[in-house]
Order: sequence, then structure tokens, then C-alpha cells
Amino acid sequence: MAKIKEAADRLFGRKFVCKRCKKTIKANQMKIRAKKIPCPRCGSRDFRPKKKEKRMVAGTAK
Repeated sequence: MAKIKEAADRLFGRKFVCKRCKKTIKANQMKIRAKKIPCPRCGSRDFRPKKKEKRMVAGTAK
């Protein structure tokens, strides 16, 4: 994925995805674990870290 540490931090650091509605938010990890941050869309407090996305090169789709 991102070979540069700064790029990886920008794309995946401090980003979490709501388990109920799949909304992505940027928040502090300690507040997410303490369940202090609600989802702005559905109000749930269950989040997971954002996974690294698989990138496809143009023309290689199977």
C-alpha cells in the first residue's frame, strides 16, 4: 500500500468505521475505546479501525 509513513498515517491513522452504518470518521483512539464518540449518522458507539484498501491497477480486472 502506502510505502511512505506519512501517507499511511494520513490514509489510515486515527480513522475509524462505524460497524452499523459504515460511516468513516477521524477521532482519537482513546476516546473510541472509551466509547465517548458517537457516530454522527446513526448514533452507535461501535467502531473498528479502517482497513487498508486493495488497489487495482487499471486494465488488470478479472
